[in-house]
Amino acid sequence: MIFDKAYFDALRAVDTPSIANAIEVVLGKRQGDGFTRKTVLAANTSLAPICGYARTAKIKAAVPTTEKTEVIATRRMAYYEYMANSSEHSIAVIEDLDYPECVGAYWGEVNTAVHKGFGLEGTLTNGVMRDLDAMAEGYQVIAGSIGPSHAFVRIKEIDTPVSLFGLTIHPGDMIHADKHGAVVIPKAAQAGLVEAIKKMIDREKIVLDAAKQPGFNFESFKQAWAEFEAQREK
Repeated sequence: MIFDKAYFDALRAVDTPSIANAIEVVLGKRQGDGFTRKTVLAANTSLAPICGYARTAKIKAAVPTTEKTEVIATRRMAYYEYMANSSEHSIAVIEDLDYPECVGAYWGEVNTAVHKGFGLEGTLTNGVMRDLDAMAEGYQVIAGSIGPSHAFVRIKEIDTPVSLFGLTIHPGDMIHADKHGAVVIPKAAQAGLVEAIKKMIDREKIVLDAAKQPGFNFESFKQAWAEFEAQREK
C-alpha cells in the first residue's frame, strides 16, 4: 500500500508512545515486542518524530579493519549510493556492531548534511553521534550515545536486517522514532493507524479533561474512567 505525505504528517504529529498505543488499537491487543527496549538519545528533542521506511546498514569502529583499503572504499560508496536511491519517506537505520561499547561517531555535521541532501527523514542508530550543534538543520538523529571521535568507523553491511536496542528491523520496515525510542509499524496496522490515533486521543481526553476540573476526586475519576472504557469497546 502506498501512503501519501498527509499520512506521514499525521504520524509525525504524535509521539512514538502514541504510535505504540495506536498500533494496539488497530490490532486489538497489547504488544510485547516491536519496540526498542533501551534508553535512546535524541540529537534535538525539539524536532518532530521521524517516520518512514528503513534503509539499513551495519558499521564497526572500535578496532582497525583488516580489510583492504579499496574494499572499504568500494563498500562506502555502495552505501552512499544505496542511501541516495532511497524512496520518499525513508530513514537511515544503522546498527553499530560494537554495541554496547560503541566508540566511533558516524553521525555528525557531514553525514547529517549528506543524508538530508539525499532526502532522508532522519537516522535511528544504536551507535554514536557528535557535532550536536552543527548537524544539518531539521535532521534528527536518535542514537545510543554521544562521543567526540569517529575512531575506525566503516561500513560492514548494507540492506540487511539490523538489531537496535532489542528491536529487529528489516529493510523497508515502517519506523516511527523520537526521544522515547522506536517502533516498527506492522503492515496490518498501517492502513488504520491515522483513524486509531484520532480515536485514542479522543478517548484519553475524557480522563484528561476530567482530571483538570476543580474538585476532581475518586468519584469523578470513576465516572470518567467508565466513559473511557465504554469508548474503548466501540
